Amino acid sequence: MLQIYKSLESGPLQELTLKTLEKGAWINIVDPTPYELKVVGNLTEVEPDFLRSALDDEERSHTDVEDDSVMVLTNVPVMREHGSYDTLPLAIIVTHEYIITVCLEETPVISEFNQNTAKTFRTFKRTRFLFQILYKSATFYLRYLRQISKLSEEIEDNVLENNMRHSMRNQEILNLLELQKGLTYFNASLRSNGAVLDKLMRLRSSTSMQTILKVYEEDEDLLEDVIIENKQAREMADMYSQILSRLSAT
Repeated sequence: MLQIYKSLESGPLQELTLKTLEKGAWINIVDPTPYELKVVGNLTEVEPDFLRSALDDEERSHTDVEDDSVMVLTNVPVMREHGSYDTLPLAIIVTHEYIITVCLEETPVISEFNQNTAKTFRTFKRTRFLFQILYKSATFYLRYLRQISKLSEEIEDNVLENNMRHSMRNQEILNLLELQKGLTYFNASLRSNGAVLDKLMRLRSSTSMQTILKVYEEDEDLLEDVIIENKQAREMADMYSQILSRLSAT
């Protein structure tokens, strides 16, 4: 799936096509075909490896800088079903003219940027939009971590109510293992995301970055907010992992 939008000065998003592509547009690619990747690569002159980087679900977060583009690969959280959590690579590519997002699946992080929220972001303010996506990802980690905490409390309450602290039921064990698996994914992704954010902070004033990512004071404040939210999510994930480990040992 390929969607192209450009913010209008009045607020709403204008939907474009590859034939009507304009400077300042956002190209969102989900589970792309080889043809879509080829066409977008030709039109935007983006490195093919940048466009393909998020198509490996094992890819770790990192940042690459080329002469005409910056690629930030981050891992975003997803909820598969009640009590089941995972992460997915999301590539965010910024060029002099466009911002491009690539992912294997639709994610709640990207879905938050739509016509209803169009007044809160501008596709042509590419640096700020990049940081807004990263901030939204961090807030979803925090949201899902609170859900995990609530679910773990429910499991513990069920164990206590049934006086079965030393013999959990099979379903409770399975639910607990599923939460622990999700926390493992979250912990790994939050650590690697943190390294990417630290690198962006270090590179924000470098010549190679400034030619593509123009970081204004408001953008820098937003990046600092992302780092704080990511750190808080890491601390929460560590704490909940310890709680679940103690619970599983009972």
